Amino acid sequence: MKAKAILMLMVAAAGLLACSGKETKYVITGKNVPGDGAAVYLVDRYLADDVDGTVVSDGSFEMKGKAAKDAFLYVEVAGSDWQYLLFNDGVPVEINFADSSVTGSDQNVRLAACEKRNAAVYARLDRLIRDYLSLSKEEQNAAGDAFAARYEDLYRQLADTKIAIIEENLDNLIPVAFIEDVLEIEGLDKFKELVYMDAPFARHPYVADLREGLEAMAEEQEADKVKSAVIGKRFLDLEEADAEGNLHQLSEYVGQGKWVLVDFWASWCSPCKAEMPNVREAYKQYHDKGFEIVGLSFDSEKEPWERAVIEWQMPWTHLSDLKGWKSVAAEVYAVNSIPDNLLIDPEGIVVARGLRGEALAKKLAEVFQ
Repeated sequence: MKAKAILMLMVAAAGLLACSGKETKYVITGKNVPGDGAAVYLVDRYLADDVDGTVVSDGSFEMKGKAAKDAFLYVEVAGSDWQYLLFNDGVPVEINFADSSVTGSDQNVRLAACEKRNAAVYARLDRLIRDYLSLSKEEQNAAGDAFAARYEDLYRQLADTKIAIIEENLDNLIPVAFIEDVLEIEGLDKFKELVYMDAPFARHPYVADLREGLEAMAEEQEADKVKSAVIGKRFLDLEEADAEGNLHQLSEYVGQGKWVLVDFWASWCSPCKAEMPNVREAYKQYHDKGFEIVGLSFDSEKEPWERAVIEWQMPWTHLSDLKGWKSVAAEVYAVNSIPDNLLIDPEGIVVARGLRGEALAKKLAEVFQ
């Protein structure tokens, strides 16, 4: 499940990419559909948005309209487990709910056949799990090794089926329907290999979105590595100005025999404001014991910076180059979100980062016990 969680984080991190902007007609009909009066939905899987809807009447339905060319769609009937994947290539499609067959464009007919191959393996895996769960505890213990071996075999078959479908269809969009599962069943390396291929499916917005999310995740992980790399090392010096415009080195305050919290914040940052009472309480409790704070603001304008210092009651040293996210502090310490901070010991060694709320109080209690 860890890989699935990573994939979800990737999709969340990536911004939605626009389709080509071109639209084409769709005509989607269904026959032998159970449940007269049931709602039928046509959904854009990429945008997670309804495209069309109707109801089943006399065992059939029809939807007509326009959607993005090659949009990755699915049809579902309320109250059932059916979900039919389609690509909007402009060719009318008919779904026979009696046998899950599809007629229409060659691509969608092939997609339905691939879905059946995939579903057949899923069904065997699901049946194995159901049978195992129906056993008593004693029977499960007795069948443990055999079940594990069979499960591993079917899971491998599932992985091989998905990869085979993708590799058999590199000249069309069918892999789009299966690429999302590759991360979980095959791992990150295989996923990256596929989404960076020079193939039609890899240029589809759905896959491009996953790829952009992968890149965003990689950038974030790299930034996190840089962030954590400073812990245990001597602080890095930098220069910023006080409110009067006088330049100061961070080394004027850090590594001078006192514990120092270097606090990254900004007047426009609501989480910073919410965290400030904790920082203020820490200063009040430990300042007389040798604890200092140096606030490095990510503001771009002087007036709101100075006003926040007063209104938020922050009676410690404040510096800023008024460059917002282009601040020297952001570059030197890889700050990509605030609030953030560094706790630096009297010798100038960074001992912790990102201490907030209870974590800050607990760490300072250890230091000044």
